[in-house]
Amino acid sequence: MSYEFPSEAWIEQFQDRLNDNETYREAASDWGIEFNGDFIFEVEAADGLAESHYYFVGLEAGDCTDAYRTETPEDEPYGFWFAGAYDDWKRMVEGDVGAIDGLMSGTFELEGDMQKVLQATDAAAALVDTTTEIESDFVA
Repeated sequence: MSYEFPSEAWIEQFQDRLNDNETYREAASDWGIEFNGDFIFEVEAADGLAESHYYFVGLEAGDCTDAYRTETPEDEPYGFWFAGAYDDWKRMVEGDVGAIDGLMSGTFELEGDMQKVLQATDAAAALVDTTTEIESDFVA
């Protein structure tokens, strides 16, 4: 089954797949312990996507505790904000760009403690790999 990206159904599928991903669970076992490891994922409006979409993704100790679309991302209890244009998210979901490479090249932007993210590159890679496992239909 395929899921439209971005959509509420896609982010729910992401949560389910991430929680079933043993590689992620092991690599992220320390993530969010004694710090807020929750993310806002911002899919910025671009060609074919009329408005930006925001998703809260709760991450702690190798579990995705919650994942949902939000209209008021600034009101969510996040520790990190990961943002990029729709076309770049599409490339990431298709497996053409990784999160860390995307951050280092300026394709994606991160608000939060970059040092924490760099210490968890295996977890970040497993998280992105999970996105590529979801059969995705893109709005444009």
